[in-house]
Amino acid sequence: MKRLALHWQILIALVISIPLGLFFGKDGVIDLTGLMSFFGSLFLNALKMIVVPLIVAAIITGISNIGSEKGFARLGFKTIVYYLFTSLIAILTGLILVNIFKPGIVGGIPASDILALAPLSADKIDKISGYESREIYNIFLRMVPPNVFKAAADGQMLGLITFSLIFGYFIRRLNQNYKTVQLNFWNGIYDIMIDITDLVMRFAPLGVLGLVALTVSETGFDAIVPLLKFAAIVLIGLAIHLFVSTSLMLYTVGRIRPSLHLKTMFKALLTAFSTSSSSATLPETIEGVTKAGVSKKVSSFVLPLGATVNMDGTALYECVAAMFIAQAYGLDLSFGMQLTVVLIALLTSIGVAGIPSASLVAIVIILKAIGLPETAIGLILVVDRPLDMCRTAINVWSDSCGAAIIAATEGEKLYVENG
Repeated sequence: MKRLALHWQILIALVISIPLGLFFGKDGVIDLTGLMSFFGSLFLNALKMIVVPLIVAAIITGISNIGSEKGFARLGFKTIVYYLFTSLIAILTGLILVNIFKPGIVGGIPASDILALAPLSADKIDKISGYESREIYNIFLRMVPPNVFKAAADGQMLGLITFSLIFGYFIRRLNQNYKTVQLNFWNGIYDIMIDITDLVMRFAPLGVLGLVALTVSETGFDAIVPLLKFAAIVLIGLAIHLFVSTSLMLYTVGRIRPSLHLKTMFKALLTAFSTSSSSATLPETIEGVTKAGVSKKVSSFVLPLGATVNMDGTALYECVAAMFIAQAYGLDLSFGMQLTVVLIALLTSIGVAGIPSASLVAIVIILKAIGLPETAIGLILVVDRPLDMCRTAINVWSDSCGAAIIAATEGEKLYVENG
């Protein structure tokens, strides 16, 4: 018998978690909050367990696999610039929207009580609120850790990401014998971590069941309003990125009509939406850009790399989620702290695995970096699955736009007439 797809399992868990939280909470027929907390904590621990090896392996393989032969160096430079630029635009779009509409504020007050968030100590609140713009240089200091292994043990991912980027770059400069050994090693580690991440995500329904039921048992239906507002802001941001930011780049840089490209890529976007996996959608993405006239040289290089390192929708979501939780705690984050969120969202989006809900790993990193409890991630699990479907479609859309734009700058003739 065919196993039920993961997204259906998660949706069923969401549906079950609501009556479970209402009838078996602290004031219910039987108090099962301890069991709910156990499954939720177990899932969060599993996510934190895979953070370091997954992010490190993903970044190292993504950078080191860039071709170094003539022509590919130029192609690689264009690809990395495009991916970093579009991810940054996506993050800033989310940051602007979340600062304007403030989903974590309900009726003029922080939604921490409504969302039943674990309280922060006064010292922690003072530390986070006192993070001034003049301390921005500390962000850059943390990007160069004195001890990489200690940084990994302490969960200081900013320095670890920087080290991984540099490490991946210098693998490319090794002689062929050593380079082959290193590439095989890190590609193997990455494949293993993808399998482990996939294993952890198979237990996501239990984690969702525990975390959401626990939230419902403590808040009832009061949490729905801020969560729907949060989801709406994410969707608006994703729509802006699709119809404005990347479409504008298609038209101005690639001289490509966005509506025609959208029509060509529709099948791939539908696959991405239904599977929530940019990696699983890769064959459809390649087929779509090939129909657009993109050469095999460009598509076979840009798209596999994009499925690993280009996660515009995910980066936007990470930023909005972290800011939403900070607002719910009543924290007015300074420019310096928001810059930290932007940088970490940008860097962690490079290492997010192209499988369903893997961005939860990156959100855990961001929350830890700005001093917020990782358990707060339980809030967004209620709306994570539908948003995951939408942001994955945006990830794939951006990849396809990148392939088309880079092909156009390489002088390839695509299917669109100028203007």
